[in-house]
Amino acid sequence: MSTTAVLRRFNRTYTQRIGVLEESFLGTGRPLAVSRLLFEIGAAGGEHGVTVRDLRERLDLDSGHLSRMLRRLEADGLVATAADPADQRRRVVRLTEAGRAARQDLDDRSEELAARIVAPLTDRQRERLTEALATADLLVRAATIHLREVPPEDPLGREALGNYLREIDERFSTGYRTSGPVAAEQGSTYVLATSDGEPVAYGGIRPAPALPGAAFEIKRMWVHGDWRGAGLGSRMLRHLEQLAAERGATSIVLDTNEVLTEAIAMYERTGYRSVERYPGSDPHATHFFAKQVG
Repeated sequence: MSTTAVLRRFNRTYTQRIGVLEESFLGTGRPLAVSRLLFEIGAAGGEHGVTVRDLRERLDLDSGHLSRMLRRLEADGLVATAADPADQRRRVVRLTEAGRAARQDLDDRSEELAARIVAPLTDRQRERLTEALATADLLVRAATIHLREVPPEDPLGREALGNYLREIDERFSTGYRTSGPVAAEQGSTYVLATSDGEPVAYGGIRPAPALPGAAFEIKRMWVHGDWRGAGLGSRMLRHLEQLAAERGATSIVLDTNEVLTEAIAMYERTGYRSVERYPGSDPHATHFFAKQVG
């Protein structure tokens, strides 16, 4: 059976058994989409609330549909929407006291349903189900991430860059020292991958004029630790290579450090060959690679 056939069969089985087909999800009186929105407002917002923009990104909803669902929750007295004190152009959504009680009730009902579904299974079957669903969840999310070019000042891009710098500072034997705030290189283009509105991968390209021909360099490739093993690094690498090719690149170079063994293995697996240190490479780098692109 093909992957798509298995996925479609699982979707039919799962949606029927968790009550997605019912107008009142889990007997709450609200459909699944509205219940999910209520859950996300509580999960993402806490006591300070969450912006409407963040909700759109987390749930991948268009503005009109999200507004209609928010109006329903407001009419039910479960959420309150107001201008963000830090930026009057943004709207912030918060759960009311009734909304917090409704979200807790939703959690309780969901937990009860999940317990009923797995109750007939043995301990070994539950372990298999847990492992299988964790893998399926990771791979489906990896297949549906959003890749987009971001400017240097993009908040999520800066968060991803900060995560990258902290990680390599912890992993490099000498740390990763910089003389000041890290800025985008001249002529660079950076790409951010997000899932549920959170940064999960990051990387960029820039021209390498000191090298012969139309060379580009890949910089600051980062993948969130929870996503490693899902092929996200390879996907980001292919995307960056395509961007460089579209900009006229005939070759791509990159550097890395010897402690990043998983990155070295990925580069070798995807056709990069080892080269000598090249002009403009990172002083912390120990391994250097190049690849021809068409």
